[in-house]
Formats: sequence, C-alpha cells, structure tokens
Amino acid sequence: EKDEELENANFATSKHQRLVLARETPLPVLGWVNRDELWQNMLNKEQKYARDKRYMEKHPLLEPKMRVILLDWLMEVCEVHRLHRETFYLAQDFFDRFMATQQNVVKTLLQLIGVSSLFIAAKLEEIYPPKLHQFAYVTDGACTEEDIISMELIIMKALDWNLSPLTIVSWLNIYMQVAYLNEICEMLLPQYSQEIFVQVAELLDLCVLDVGCLEHTNGVLAASALYHFSSSELMQRVSGYELSDIEKCVKWMVPFAMAIKEVGSSVLKRFRGIPAEDLHNIQTHINTFDLLDKARSKQATLAEKNRCSPLPTGVLTPPQSSKKLSQTSK
Repeated sequence: EKDEELENANFATSKHQRLVLARETPLPVLGWVNRDELWQNMLNKEQKYARDKRYMEKHPLLEPKMRVILLDWLMEVCEVHRLHRETFYLAQDFFDRFMATQQNVVKTLLQLIGVSSLFIAAKLEEIYPPKLHQFAYVTDGACTEEDIISMELIIMKALDWNLSPLTIVSWLNIYMQVAYLNEICEMLLPQYSQEIFVQVAELLDLCVLDVGCLEHTNGVLAASALYHFSSSELMQRVSGYELSDIEKCVKWMVPFAMAIKEVGSSVLKRFRGIPAEDLHNIQTHINTFDLLDKARSKQATLAEKNRCSPLPTGVLTPPQSSKKLSQTSK
C-alpha cells in the first residue's frame, strides 16, 4: 500500500514537472537573447534547485520555530548592513538545501549555518559585502571567523557548489518587469512601482519563514503573492502559469495575506547611502512573530474552508499609484 502511494506521488510529481517545463514564455522579444531559450533555462534551473519540504524530519532535535528565529535574525542582519533582498533569499536557499543534506543537526549549530550561508550569499551578490569579522561580530561571540570559514566550505561541498538558484525575489522581479513592460523597454531596467514591489515582497518575506513554503517552487510562490495583489489574468500573463497550477499555493498563502492586511503593509524605507532607484531591493526586517501568530491563528479556521472554497481575490490592495498592477492587466 505504501509502495502504491509512493508510486502515485512520484507520478504526480513527474506530471507536475512536465507541466512546469512546458510553460509558455511570458517574456517579450529580446534583442540580446532568444527569449524561449532563456525561459527554458529558467524553468530547468527551477527543477535543478528543488527543496525538500520534509527535511526537518531528519533533525528530531529541531523545531520549525527555530528556523523562524534564525531567518528572522538573518533579515535583521541584512537590514542593518543594507544587504539586498536577493542576498537574504540566497542565504535562505543555501540554509534549507544544506539542512536537507544533513541529519541530526543540533540547535547550537543553527546560527553558524545561517551566518555562513549569509556570508556565502553576500560574497556572491553584494558589490561590497561585509567583512568576515563583521559576520562574526553579529553573532555576539557565538561564532568565530574560523568557524564561519570552516562551515562555508562544508556548506558549499554539501550543495555540490550549486550556488545560483533563481530565488523567489528573482521570479518576482521578472514578473513585475513583464507586468509593467512597455514597448520601448527591453527589461534592462525595472519600470514597476517600488512601493508595490516592496508590499508583494513583504508577503513573501512572511511566507518564507513558514517551512510549508518549501512545498512550492519559487516561481509558484512569487506568482501566488502577485495574484493576491492583482488578478488571475495578470498573474497568468506574466508567469505563464494557469490558475489551477498555483491554486494550492494561493490558498496556503491566504492566512499570511490576511495577517498583513490586518496590520497594514510596510512603506518603502530610506537607507543612507543607497540610491533611490535601489531602495526597494534592500532587505527589510518585518514584525515577524506578531504577523506569524496572526497568520497561524487564521490557518486553523481557514484550513477546512479552503479545501472546498473558491480562490479568493483582492485579499490585498496595492497602494495608490499612477501605475497600479490592476491597470496593467487590462
């Protein structure tokens, strides 16, 4: 019976993979690359960098809340050092994929694994990454420079040096660029509203703290978040997904969207020394624990209802702007 369940699960997974890889490209014609080849490379990378939603089962001494605390701390470190959203999401990817390769990790190692993941990500993404001693300093003496250097190598070897996933925020950036694309722009510079990008990213920041996010691909997570701020039509146009492809993720995301709606979305933050056009790309720290408590209190009441209810629309409303997401879908 278990073998039959596993076979059915594998069949469903392979079917989903075929559907994902067959998604039609939403990219415009590009002068510098074949858009179909570029899109296919992106889809192939999505499959290559798969995550294990059940990896916590390999670590009986750990609890999901410990992952929340760690990622919340990494967000805070990113904001203090004005690191980019891409840097945080790379670190999150490295951490989760590394943990899936290990067994019986103890909680005293989590901060070292987390800060080492961020150290790797910053060197890959930032033009001027913080120095090694600064990463050691933020751990308040828990991790030495030697510890971080040693763990860096362990992580990279465990990941087989595969360090360039297409992160959730990368997908969001692509979708937003396509949504706001005009005839004279070739996706070289973002044309979208920074305020809307920040608010959609805030929903993703909250969702990624829940280990349940690992059940969905990065592209699906970004498309689902965009759906909550726009419409089914726009989501399909910019992502290539049919609504049925992301229905499960959209419903899973509802409690998080409702929690943010209750307290209100964040505004675009200003950072000294950061150019105005880059402000939306800086990772910010959200009121994690309060929002998660609200989301989880709603999860229980919505769980049964979500199984049979239609997909919600308009859970979140983007800010007033001359370029609303809802307008771009027309």
